[in-house]
Amino acid sequence: MQMTLKAELMDEAAVRRALVRISHEITEKNKGTEDVVLVGIRRRGIPIAVMISENIARFEGVNVPVGGLDIKFYRDDVLPEHRDPTVMPSKLPFDVNGKRVILVDDVMYTGRTARAAIEAVFAQGRPSCIQLAVLVDRGHRELPVRADYVGKNVPTSKSEVISVHVPEYDKELCVKLLQRTE
Repeated sequence: MQMTLKAELMDEAAVRRALVRISHEITEKNKGTEDVVLVGIRRRGIPIAVMISENIARFEGVNVPVGGLDIKFYRDDVLPEHRDPTVMPSKLPFDVNGKRVILVDDVMYTGRTARAAIEAVFAQGRPSCIQLAVLVDRGHRELPVRADYVGKNVPTSKSEVISVHVPEYDKELCVKLLQRTE
């Protein structure tokens, strides 16, 4: 299957503006940063969580802890016979008990990633609440899950793909819309 570029939805400046807005919304909704931790969902959610933490540090003068979570162990859309029996859940670098956990991901689609991440967090403790921040929400939900903070809503067809590029993996910061072609 091939992918062709259909459009660049967000350039670097637009992504940074969206993340600044999300950063402000997080501090406003949580009445500051006390007991707030950011948990990036592997892969691209982690650098996005770091960018949000850096924004909050600039605005509030507080370093919000950032951890990364690999949710493969908690996916419900992987057949049991395809699971690697050596895969173990991630361990966050902080205690989640009583914390306001903000899960961070690049794209929200079916809701299954968010569900798996919530389960992974609860496997490590009992947070006071879990919120979800995504750079792009593309719709097509299969589960009753919604993001609390959204950088951009982009209605898509199922044949389209949202590709978030971050410098750590892609040498650029932007969001592209791709079209699947046969």
